Amino acid sequence: MTRFETESLALMPGQRVQARVRSHHPWGVIVEIAGAEHAGLSASIDMIQQFSGPTSSYEEVLALFPPVGSQVDAVIEHINRWHPPVSVRLSIRPADLESMQRSCDFCGELATLSPGGDALVLDSRSNDGPGSHTVITHRQCLAERIRPENSGERARALKIGKVF
Repeated sequence: MTRFETESLALMPGQRVQARVRSHHPWGVIVEIAGAEHAGLSASIDMIQQFSGPTSSYEEVLALFPPVGSQVDAVIEHINRWHPPVSVRLSIRPADLESMQRSCDFCGELATLSPGGDALVLDSRSNDGPGSHTVITHRQCLAERIRPENSGERARALKIGKVF
């Protein structure tokens, strides 16, 4: 079995990256993530979704498009690894760059994915074939769902990634 998504597993929602703008489209831009040029993935920034509001005109949003060839700071918003190619959606919203938050897939409340936040990113995979699914969860929500008698795993869920 060949897994198409293996190289992309180093990328996860909430991770800051550098991206080079490759082309403009009516909805946003296609980018290449620095360090992931050969990971077999497509990456984009949906500028309309991120910056069009009730008061913004399309021309104002177009003015926000980074120039082709420019490099931008971005944060990974979503990764789709269901089928090739892996698709990565980035955000360049100032609020997301400061602190990326998304709904916990267990409780529905906002979880902070940025460093120092209260979220974990879980990638679920199967031995039966390629493809994976990402689950966002609060540390506490995951720990509460681990059997109480498995105290070691509960403790690890609360500590993973934290610097002590």
